[in-house]
Amino acid sequence: MAGHNKWAQIKRQKGKTDAARSAAFGKLARRITVESKKANGDVNSASLRAVIEKAREINMPKENIERAIAKGTSSEAGALEAVTYETYGPGGAAIIIEALTDSKNRTSAEIKHLLSKNELALAAQGSASWAFEKTLEGYIPKTTVPLSEEDNAKLMKILEEIDAHDDVENVYTNAE
Repeated sequence: MAGHNKWAQIKRQKGKTDAARSAAFGKLARRITVESKKANGDVNSASLRAVIEKAREINMPKENIERAIAKGTSSEAGALEAVTYETYGPGGAAIIIEALTDSKNRTSAEIKHLLSKNELALAAQGSASWAFEKTLEGYIPKTTVPLSEEDNAKLMKILEEIDAHDDVENVYTNAE
C-alpha cells in the first residue's frame, strides 16, 4: 500500500509550513534589525514596536526578536538598507517593490533577472511611483488599471515570484 504512510504525509505538510514560517520570520527579523538601528535599540519607538507586534502576531519566538534587536544595535546593522524598485507589468499595471538588503548590487541583479524572465524591465525611479500615495502602511494606488483575465494571471505569477525573493519586503500594484 504505497503512498499510505501517514508519517510521510505529516512530514511533507510540516516541511511546507515550516518553510513558510521561516521565510516570514527572516523577513520580519530584517525589518526589526533596520527599525532597531533607526531607533538605536529603543523598544519604545513606535516604528520598532509596530514591527515587533507584527512578529508576535505570527508567533515569532521572543529569542528571535531579541536577537534581531541586538543585531540592529551592533556594528553589523550598517550593512542592511532599504531599496525601492519600480516597473510596469502586464496591461500597464505599475509595480513598486520594497526590499531590505545587505548588497544593493546583488539584489538589483536578482530583481532584474526575475523581471527579465517574465519579459519585464526595471523602470526609472519615479516612473511608477506617481500612481501611488506613500502612507505609513505602504503605498496606496491613486489610480487603478483594469486588467484582462490573461494579464491578471500573468501579473499574479510575477508578483508571487517577486514576493518569494528573500530580500523583498513588500510588493504594491495598482491593478484592479
